Amino acid sequence: MRQVLLYRGEDGFWVAECPSLRGCVSQGETQEAALANIKEAVQAYVAALEADNLPVPEEHFDARLVTV
Repeated sequence: MRQVLLYRGEDGFWVAECPSLRGCVSQGETQEAALANIKEAVQAYVAALEADNLPVPEEHFDARLVTV
């Protein structure tokens, strides 16, 4: 299970980002599409790390939403 941030990008597409996997970002025209795409991206990212015998970063669920 991974924490994902979902927000609207400048181009109007939804951006989905997994903070615990640096650079693991995807997008979609809808929130649902973006979430489906990031799920695929996370699976591929973790599979690539495992295939290269590299450590998979732990998830910490420590994001916090604040407004300023």
